Amino acid sequence: MHIQIDDKDFDLLLEYDQIKKRIRLIGIQLNVDYDNRVPVFIGVLNGSFIFLADLMKEVSISSEVTFVKVSSYDGDMNTGEIKKGIGLQMDLKDRDVIIVEDIVDTGATLRYLIDLIHEQSPASICVCTLLLKPKSLKEDIQEITYVGFEIPDEFVVGYGLDYNGLGRNLKDIYRARYVPTET
Repeated sequence: MHIQIDDKDFDLLLEYDQIKKRIRLIGIQLNVDYDNRVPVFIGVLNGSFIFLADLMKEVSISSEVTFVKVSSYDGDMNTGEIKKGIGLQMDLKDRDVIIVEDIVDTGATLRYLIDLIHEQSPASICVCTLLLKPKSLKEDIQEITYVGFEIPDEFVVGYGLDYNGLGRNLKDIYRARYVPTET
């Protein structure tokens, strides 16, 4: 399946049914791993909101949810410059923290956020990400514990991920179509 968003063409990468099944499995694992604990899920806006909403439907343990907004993207390029929008709004001392990301690319934004949370002395920190680009990682992030899908180093859109603010509402995930340049 092919779609166009703004000036880019995209091809289907992951169908919603695949995504739902994987989220269910992650939810089951979180319920086991955090049994008799009350973790705080921190959704990283804007991209994680759909993933976090669907994930929370699979989590049956007592838990809290909050959000932060940090980004290093401009259009389809990772700038490496961290932009902070909304900071942490709760005390995380001695709490089990689960950072929920839509995608981990270079890891720069995630490293920044983990370091920020560590300053509050939480009991534990782990990362739950829907997508991981292992070949793009430039940071060593031991906290990545739950991964929905490992994907190639390609720009993706849909299921919360956007291109120029568009495409977050797509239920499937699409990859940017590679157009060879003429030489």
